[in-house]
Amino acid sequence: MTATNAVYVETSALLSWLLGDPDGDAVRRILDDAPVVLISRLTLVEAARGLLRAEHELRISAAERHTLTGMLAAASAGWFRLAMADAICERAERPFPVEPVRTLDALHLASALTALEVYPDLAVLTFDDRVMANARSLGLPVIPSPAGSSRAT
Repeated sequence: MTATNAVYVETSALLSWLLGDPDGDAVRRILDDAPVVLISRLTLVEAARGLLRAEHELRISAAERHTLTGMLAAASAGWFRLAMADAICERAERPFPVEPVRTLDALHLASALTALEVYPDLAVLTFDDRVMANARSLGLPVIPSPAGSSRAT
């Protein structure tokens, strides 16, 4: 992991942990080791939707979704949650270095930039290629997939 005191967690990494992807254990270790973990309120919505989608696609059962939802609630209880404030939304409306950027990804990037104002050593934990490329272009350290793969959520 990059030497940092704060980690912004984007949904692709969070779902990797929750759904037991090969990189999920590494994500959990990063989250456990980070003194400060930040997420967007959007991340919780996307994670809930991702778990619902996994259930609908029969990758997990309803009981597993319920368990994973509880795991997320317990883990995120001590994390800082960034609201969808006007400043975040306004930044998301402007161009990013590597376009095109999907709306939800723009909101994640804008949230990370807002968190950077308080946590200058912030790193972004993501497995999404476009978020990763933009975060790097914006000068944010990125904690990429330990296996070197990245994917879009």
